[in-house]
Amino acid sequence: MSRPIVGIIGNSYLLNDQYPTHAGGTMNSAAVSEVSGCMPMIVPSDPRYVSVEELLEVCDGFLLTGGRPNVHPEEYGEPPTVAHGDFDRCRDAITLPLVRACVERGQPFFGICRGFQEVNVAMGGTLYPEIRELPGRMNHRMPPDGTLEEKFAIRHRVHFTEGGRFHDVLGATDVMTNTLHGQGIKTPGARVVVEGQADDGTPEAVFIKDAPGFTLSVQWHPEWQAATDPVSRPLFEAFGEAVRGWAAGK
Repeated sequence: MSRPIVGIIGNSYLLNDQYPTHAGGTMNSAAVSEVSGCMPMIVPSDPRYVSVEELLEVCDGFLLTGGRPNVHPEEYGEPPTVAHGDFDRCRDAITLPLVRACVERGQPFFGICRGFQEVNVAMGGTLYPEIRELPGRMNHRMPPDGTLEEKFAIRHRVHFTEGGRFHDVLGATDVMTNTLHGQGIKTPGARVVVEGQADDGTPEAVFIKDAPGFTLSVQWHPEWQAATDPVSRPLFEAFGEAVRGWAAGK
């Protein structure tokens, strides 16, 4: 019996500064395969090659991955600045309408870091270009140097709403997570419910109110050591259960 398919949103890279690629981190595929129990499939997130309609038909759920380029601020009505960093308009063109379609259809998605920010923008929200420059906020970016283990190390606490969806999935109202992001939610979009925050008030966990499907999204990177991390594993297990439910009902 074949496993349901999770489309992993790929990012654009230049290998050796010359060769264009669409790629996704191996840890994303491992989390989807080994913890969610689904078949991972990298999506070339470019409207020249795939359409949202095709993706909705082929895939049972979607993992909206992290990525270095940020959502273009024109998508939420603001002009680009140097602080906004690099962009990927092709990924924007796929993921933003994909999120809205999944919300209405009840098709599961799990947003991570940039994916978390995409969910907010898709629903009409806005972003801060640089969290660490705001008064009272800490630096949420990953360390610029060090090993992968050091960059993905647990660094801050996230507080969840008691009795909320994340509390239900994780069985806790306070957890420790990694943090590897520069941008963050400024104003939540329509129906975007913030259920988790860092100590400095930065939104870290959201879902979409009244959406019929799985819409949990987080600002940290749960794909890191997803099989063994006590916070990551239940999130990917719950996502996998939702994807299997969607596939069974097709």
